[in-house]
Amino acid sequence: MLDSRLKHAVSVGKLSSFSRAAEACGLSQSAVSKSVADLERQLGYLLFHRTSRSVMMTEEGREFIDRAARLLADSAELLGGVDQNANPYAGPLRVGLFPGSLDGLLTDPLIRLLRRHTDVRFEIVVGDSERGTRLLSRGDIDIAFGLEAALSIWPEFKCERVATIEIVPFVRLGHPLLSQGPVGRDALVEYPFIVPSSSEPYTSIIEQLYEDAGQRPGSKIHVTDQFSHVRQIVASSQAIGMIARQFTAKPWFDQGFATLEDTEILDPLTLCYAVRKRWPVKPAARALVGYIRQDWTGQSG
Repeated sequence: MLDSRLKHAVSVGKLSSFSRAAEACGLSQSAVSKSVADLERQLGYLLFHRTSRSVMMTEEGREFIDRAARLLADSAELLGGVDQNANPYAGPLRVGLFPGSLDGLLTDPLIRLLRRHTDVRFEIVVGDSERGTRLLSRGDIDIAFGLEAALSIWPEFKCERVATIEIVPFVRLGHPLLSQGPVGRDALVEYPFIVPSSSEPYTSIIEQLYEDAGQRPGSKIHVTDQFSHVRQIVASSQAIGMIARQFTAKPWFDQGFATLEDTEILDPLTLCYAVRKRWPVKPAARALVGYIRQDWTGQSG
C-alpha cells in the first residue's frame, strides 16, 4: 500500500490548507501537519511554504505533489477504487511527445478527442527520447509518441506503429535556394538548419552534413522542440526548417513557404506509440491513437 503521508500531502497541496486537508482526510489538523512534517524530514526538503495565512508549495514540493497525485490515482484505478459506473474517459490523460517537435501531430486529434469526451484532462510533456523512456517507465505518463527506433528497443514497453512520416526541408518564399533548381548538399550547408533537441534522427544527420563539408555544426544549427519557433525563424531568416509532408498542405504553408525537393537527406520516419506492457491502456489513450491513425493513414484503431 502507498504511504498514507502521500495522501495527506496531496490533499494539502490541492486545497492549499492544512485545516481543509484534515477535514477531507477525516483527521485532526495536528495529525495532518505532523504527517507532512514527517514526510518532509524523510525527503530532506520542504514541500510547503507556511505562513499564518496561507500554504504554498515549494518548487520541489510542486514536482513531488504532482507525482504523488499520479501515483495515488494509478493505485486507486488498479485496486478498484474508481467508481465502475463513472465515465472511463474522465480524468487526466498524460501524453508524452519525444521529440517535442511532433506537437503538430497531436493538435487536431486532441481537439477531436476533447469534443467527443469532454471530461478528459490533458497533461502533455515533451523532450528527447531519453526523457520519454524515463517518464514512461516511472508511470509519470500514460502514453508516449515518438520514433520507433527509439521506443521499440525497451522490452518493458508495448510499442505499435502509428504512421510513416515523410520529412522534407522547407524555406521561406524568396529564399536563394529556390532559384537554384535541384539543391545539393554543398548548397544546403551554406545556410543554418533548425533541428529538434532529440538526437535521433535529425540532429546527427544534419551535423554530419556540416562535418562532411568541413564546417563546425555548432555554428550553424538552431535547436528547438517548438514548431511555432521553427516556422517563425524560417519566415524571418535564411534558415532551413524541416516539416512533415502532410503539413505542407495547410493553407498557411503556401502563403509563405516552399519545400526543397529531391535533397535526399532524410528518410521517412516511423512514428509509434508506447505504453507499459503490464498496465492497462486508458480508453482515452486508445481513442487518441485511433484519431491520429485516421488523420495520418486514413485508418482507425
